[in-house]
Amino acid sequence: MTYSTLAEPRQSAADTQTRSLTMPRILIVEDNPDLAYGLRTGLEIEGYDVQVAEDGETGLDRARAWGPDLVMLDLMLPGMDGYRVLRTLRESGSDVPVLILTARGEEADKVLGFRLGADDYVTKPCGVLELLARVGALLRRSRIADRASAEGIERFGSVEINPASRTVTKEGTPVALSPKEFDLLLALVRRRGAVASRVELLREVWGHRVEVMTRTVDIHIAELRRKLEHDPSQPRHILTVWKAGYRLEP
Repeated sequence: MTYSTLAEPRQSAADTQTRSLTMPRILIVEDNPDLAYGLRTGLEIEGYDVQVAEDGETGLDRARAWGPDLVMLDLMLPGMDGYRVLRTLRESGSDVPVLILTARGEEADKVLGFRLGADDYVTKPCGVLELLARVGALLRRSRIADRASAEGIERFGSVEINPASRTVTKEGTPVALSPKEFDLLLALVRRRGAVASRVELLREVWGHRVEVMTRTVDIHIAELRRKLEHDPSQPRHILTVWKAGYRLEP
């Protein structure tokens, strides 16, 4: 990934202070200074307020103190690695969208990332335009989720979903879902039993091009079954429709 042709954004200190109150905040946790500089420059040109942390502990501290709208997280960091940063964020109750940007592209790495609560997973090298599109999609989904507060409780079986608080209970016991797991569950519930294809779910929940990774939907469905079905190997509610997609049976 190269940003050699990008110029530094030109703005006064007063403009920076004023715009930072409204611009989406993005925290980059990346120990490669050249890559971090390129990412920061590209994002700032697009109008984002950006900060960079060079290691996991600093990234975690800055995420807590600054309150970013999105975290771009490398996995191979000095000290606390990206997995530990992500796990700690989610265990602390943070639902900030997290985009993992890493050279580790094995399926096992992606599955672990999603299980720990990542919202997207991009392997290096990655095209600049695709990366910016994914960032925009995650921020749009986050804003849509924030507007869900006016909507009512959804239920199926012994599961209750509260869009306002973005909480889920099973038989009255809270169930911890990642932000994308919650969005995917809500997308299925609101179809009232209608089938949703992987393409539809990928577009609705992740917002990026379908060719990126339809396998992402399957990974998240498996996690929802593990957490919400009594027997994940024989699901009663979150059903696969052969060659069509998924549907939710009340």
